Amino acid sequence: MVANVLIGLREGLEASLVVGILLAYLVRSARRDLVPSLWAGVATAVLVSLAAGAALTFGPKGLTFEAQEIIGGSLSLVAAGLLTWMILWMGRAARHMKSDLEGRLSAALGAGSRAVFVVALLAVGREGLETALFLWAGAQSSTSLTGPLVGALLGIAVAVVLGWAVYRGAVRLDLRRFFSWTGVLLLVVAAGVVAYGVHDLQEAGVLPGLDAVAYDISALVPPSSWVGTLLAGMFTFSPAPTVLQVVAWTTYLAIVGTLYVRQVWGGSARPRSPAPATPPTPAPTQG
Repeated sequence: MVANVLIGLREGLEASLVVGILLAYLVRSARRDLVPSLWAGVATAVLVSLAAGAALTFGPKGLTFEAQEIIGGSLSLVAAGLLTWMILWMGRAARHMKSDLEGRLSAALGAGSRAVFVVALLAVGREGLETALFLWAGAQSSTSLTGPLVGALLGIAVAVVLGWAVYRGAVRLDLRRFFSWTGVLLLVVAAGVVAYGVHDLQEAGVLPGLDAVAYDISALVPPSSWVGTLLAGMFTFSPAPTVLQVVAWTTYLAIVGTLYVRQVWGGSARPRSPAPATPPTPAPTQG
């Protein structure tokens, strides 16, 4: 549930900031007549995201076990890929988000209400679809859908309040620092989703090694205990993973974690560019 709160908070805050930036730009540009188009785009994005979540939740129910595991494993890997892209992108672009969005909206103002609707739909819809896929992937390792859904809604509610406070100027939030440190936690979450997707594909027979268990600490951390439930909800933890799951989890964190650390914190000490050379003084001409 904690991981879902974090996902809901991060994705919801990003969407709230997007809406706040677009709304503030319309107000400053004296184009309040386009505000209804903005809200229409936001509402449509929310409906599309809910529909996508419902399709993911109830769509595969009539399929065979193997087909469900193949779909579940594949979508888990897709969710981990999208989560990785979002983490890396936000770590790089958080400080430039405002200028980028204002540039898109400025270009859309001349095209009228439909263009503003599309900008809002795409900007918010991307966050909503990502959230639906992340929650679906996290719910696969949970015994019920209630916990992940409540956690996500709680995170989104906090994000909306924070977004409104930032818009009103009540909170000066360091977006780069916020997204940088939450990205570290979400990388561990994404690694767990990768390992869970690998296990689904192993159960479907697509990947080998289902019987090759790396270790079994079920006696120390029973899956039904509160610790096991908490770790499973946060990081898709398994007390008895296969060797291939452990390899996938470790490889993901080693590669993506290194890229993330270099991207977020590796560029702080940039070498100074050398000073331009002073042109030589021309020798005086002989008369």
